[in-house]
Amino acid sequence: MTAAPVIHTEPLTAAAFAPFGDVLEATGAPDKIINQGLCSRFHDRARMDFGAGGRAGISLFQAQPRSLPYKLDLVERHPEGSQAFLCLSQDPFLVIVAEDGPQGPHRFRAFLTAPGQGINFHRNVWHGVLTPLSAPGLFAVVDRIGDTANLEECLLPTSIWIE
Repeated sequence: MTAAPVIHTEPLTAAAFAPFGDVLEATGAPDKIINQGLCSRFHDRARMDFGAGGRAGISLFQAQPRSLPYKLDLVERHPEGSQAFLCLSQDPFLVIVAEDGPQGPHRFRAFLTAPGQGINFHRNVWHGVLTPLSAPGLFAVVDRIGDTANLEECLLPTSIWIE
């Protein structure tokens, strides 16, 4: 019997995550100081894409916390638009992505966010489901609202363990 593949988490950085989407965080110098000098604006940090006939929507998701090692057996992607996840607490969460290949998702990577980081998956990027590592698992999600389906799921033929 062949052992399930194992993927080790890596820290979430803008450079490492760039092929899959955007890292959302307030780092570096702010782009603008607003509100009478009391607020730093870190402007336009994500490439949001809602496709023809779609619009931006903000939803709240509350997901059950998981733990490491985590068994990955399902990934999904959104062909009609991007999807951003903003954790409403300062808790890290697991972000799993994969490249698209002729037989479907492959070359999986797993990232562990730092407190205060969010992510935006670009359109059509294979990714794991929302995976908070602690309660409350509450996220603001910005994604496409429209009349056409924006979800494709893929059950993996062999589970992958994330450590």
